[in-house]
Amino acid sequence: MKKLINRPEDVVADALAGFALAHRDRLVVHTDPVFVVRADAPVEGKVGIVSGGGSGHEPMHVGFVGEGMLDAACPGEVFTSPTPDQMQAATEAVDGGAGVLHIVKNYTGDVMNFQMAAELAQAEGAEVEAVVIDDDVSVQDSLYTAGRRGVGATVLAEKLCGAAAAKQWPLSAVAALCRRVNAESRSMGVALTSCTVPMAGKPTFELGGGEVELGIGIHGEPGRQRRMLTPAAELVETMASAVVDDLPFGRGDHVLAFVNGMGGTPLMELYIVYAELHRFLQERGIEIERRLIGSYMTSLDMAGCSITLLRLDEDLAALWDAPVDTPALRWGR
Repeated sequence: MKKLINRPEDVVADALAGFALAHRDRLVVHTDPVFVVRADAPVEGKVGIVSGGGSGHEPMHVGFVGEGMLDAACPGEVFTSPTPDQMQAATEAVDGGAGVLHIVKNYTGDVMNFQMAAELAQAEGAEVEAVVIDDDVSVQDSLYTAGRRGVGATVLAEKLCGAAAAKQWPLSAVAALCRRVNAESRSMGVALTSCTVPMAGKPTFELGGGEVELGIGIHGEPGRQRRMLTPAAELVETMASAVVDDLPFGRGDHVLAFVNGMGGTPLMELYIVYAELHRFLQERGIEIERRLIGSYMTSLDMAGCSITLLRLDEDLAALWDAPVDTPALRWGR
């Protein structure tokens, strides 16, 4: 294992220390319990938005804390859910009187701990709603979930709900928007290599020299199919077909296309994937109205990518275009 770290057991704490120094003009990193919050939180009269999950997926979630997106994020240890006390503290820190939305990826630990945190916060008088994201079409159940996994749509939900909250939408409307984004999104990924968890010191799984894993999870959990590597056009055809057929998306639909790198994939390759996805959708009469290409929801050093499509209308497009100012996503200012 070759990594730019000190001790494997300190990777999350060391990374957060660097993150705090790099973004101290806009964010605060609390250490006991651990959570990242906007420096101006709570924003009076605005719905607070909190998300979180295991570390190792950066920039998600801590990189999306800021104006127009998350108010706070709770990082756990690598691939490990944060604890209820982290989530409760983050919820209290961002509650400006209009309630708090929890955006939760569908992993068993995340769902359970966010539910406990919501109950604790509600017992203290806070108004909290939670929406679970489960957009992955690859597998129905996995090592980490009951039902479908929450993947790329999480990034989209955090951006769109952050924009709605910034416009002072009430909590019920922001939560309804989050459910809609989840319902209108589908995703699938592929791994070319495994990831290596620092504490493990070795790859999570083994792939043969010419093999890829279709439908891989963001923690390295198994996917739908293992097969030999083929040209990008064929891999995109397989993934995009599964995504489009599941909702289904159809001729005349307008979509946001999100091509996401898993941490070890050059941007050059992501643009090749995007070009193939554009061709695939164009042939089916599906129009890409908005796009996001880059590594925003990673799996440490895994080589591979995921494709997410969200069916758009004018209202969702306007929320996507709204200003956002976070360490990892920024436009419109």
